[in-house]
Amino acid sequence: MKKSLLSMGVMLCCLLSTAYAQRFGKLLKDTPGAVSFTFRNEFSKDVPGTLDKVKAMGITNIEFSNLFGKTAAELRALLDERGMRCSSLGVSFGDLSDKTETVVQNAKTLGAEFVRIGSVPHKGPMDEALAKKTVEDFNRFGKKLKENGLTFCYHNHGFEFEPYEKGTYFDYIIQNTDADAVFFEMDVVWMHLPGQNPAEMLKKYPKRFKLIHLKDLKIGVPPSKAGSTPNENCVVLGTGQINYPEILKAAKKSAIKYYYIEDENLNAMQQVPQSMVYLKSL
Repeated sequence: MKKSLLSMGVMLCCLLSTAYAQRFGKLLKDTPGAVSFTFRNEFSKDVPGTLDKVKAMGITNIEFSNLFGKTAAELRALLDERGMRCSSLGVSFGDLSDKTETVVQNAKTLGAEFVRIGSVPHKGPMDEALAKKTVEDFNRFGKKLKENGLTFCYHNHGFEFEPYEKGTYFDYIIQNTDADAVFFEMDVVWMHLPGQNPAEMLKKYPKRFKLIHLKDLKIGVPPSKAGSTPNENCVVLGTGQINYPEILKAAKKSAIKYYYIEDENLNAMQQVPQSMVYLKSL
């Protein structure tokens, strides 16, 4: 009996050791994915070849926001051939609103779990009227996608952080949308640039963020609500303004399921492997 228990103990320790050894890093359990926009120029020229290069970096999970001239079925076949996947599909507000069935079909064909949009139609800063309409639209999107076995996410871009009452319009949108159907994808830089603290936001709304874009911002770039910055301001993770140890510790306690590296720099092919090394070191 004692030998049997000892053997079981040894086996359990081996299993635990193996599981721990397979972790990507101490703060990031699984290998991060990537956003297709990171390799937009390469994908626009050669989808299969670019997938091969991305997989060679150790990345097998991609959030696509462009099908790059392929049908969803064609892209799914290319992913399957390589043991890769698309866990999230990014679409435009207009497509999700007006071509809902097509979006749902494409997402399901790709095997995506999430459908996200990155903006809402606006001509200037967010105001109360737009915030209220956004809540209505998001609740509608969330309900429809949930009915189809998908999850809706909104990707922040900066202009949502105009002050409103004791917080911002972003707070208003989170607090007034259906917590069971409307979720968010945190873009770390577009939260940091308008003056928000990504880690504190994760702590404030731990159950509402399901996805996160990992990117870094060149030191010296000033705050802005514009939601855009020159491509060269996107730098290797850990070399810019973003406090990743703090963010990843908060993310571990949140509902975030997928982490994606998004590097807008035109040298992303060279920068992403360096960002992977940094994340693994944490």
